[in-house]
Amino acid sequence: MRTNPRHRLRFDPPTAMPPVHSTLEVYDLAPRQRRVLLHAPRHLEAPNWSRDGQFLVVNGDGLLYRVPLETPALEPIHTGWARRCNNDHGISPDGQTLVISHHDTEDGDSILSLLPLAGGTPERVTALAPSYWHGWSPDGRMLALVAGRAAHADYKIYQLDLQTREEKQLSFGAGLDDGPDYSPCGRHIYFNAFRAGKMQIWRMDADGGNPRQLVQSEGSDWFPHPSPDGQHLLFLRYLQDQGQGHPFGQTVQLMLLDLVTNALTALTETFYGGQGTLNVPCWAPDSRAFAFVSYRNPDSQP
Repeated sequence: MRTNPRHRLRFDPPTAMPPVHSTLEVYDLAPRQRRVLLHAPRHLEAPNWSRDGQFLVVNGDGLLYRVPLETPALEPIHTGWARRCNNDHGISPDGQTLVISHHDTEDGDSILSLLPLAGGTPERVTALAPSYWHGWSPDGRMLALVAGRAAHADYKIYQLDLQTREEKQLSFGAGLDDGPDYSPCGRHIYFNAFRAGKMQIWRMDADGGNPRQLVQSEGSDWFPHPSPDGQHLLFLRYLQDQGQGHPFGQTVQLMLLDLVTNALTALTETFYGGQGTLNVPCWAPDSRAFAFVSYRNPDSQP
């Protein structure tokens, strides 16, 4: 039986996890400053930034919400029968379509569907499950996903052609591969991979060739996201080694790799986060800022 190190569901009942308060934040890159956009006494996850720069899309308890930047509030996005969305969702390059990863049943595996960004009836695009979305090619033709398939003990990275609906495996070998996100030029895919006993940041060609490790750390590094201008790579670092897992409620930092100079910077002090903080592409279209979620457990934190 396959071991699934991915925390699949985020629509669990409140009794399944400690109470949590979520803070949706924006990080402005030039002044290196955090600012609070919205605070909620509930679990919010995985912000995307709209292509027009006007709003964010977040997940909360299996549903999706639009958060306008000018007047921040949780505005529901109608997802039809897909009411068990996990935190792997994103906006198409043309800004018209939303891809969601969701579960048909409470215990069902994740599948991928498309629907209008404004909301609508989902159309399933993956024939096989479990499948989790993470990247959209700049030309809009391909989806990068993490999938569990019968032929492999570990989850691997696949590419889905939206026109033919054909799936191609891109990563191979032992250990979990996760978090694929395309470079702005479309020639590369950034991802995190568990190789040699550590979860670290890697890059490969868009066809799966020439994989190479970019960062070496003592913790666990997850979810690399290149900025739209191709200058920086943002990712999440667990300060303690988490093996192949990416749990919620851990001590984490946000890291920035300069793709021109290879300089690595810790953008934040440590905070309470992990799963849900930075799962999906989250950069503003002008590359000047990005969005993320930090958390507070009111039972254990001041």
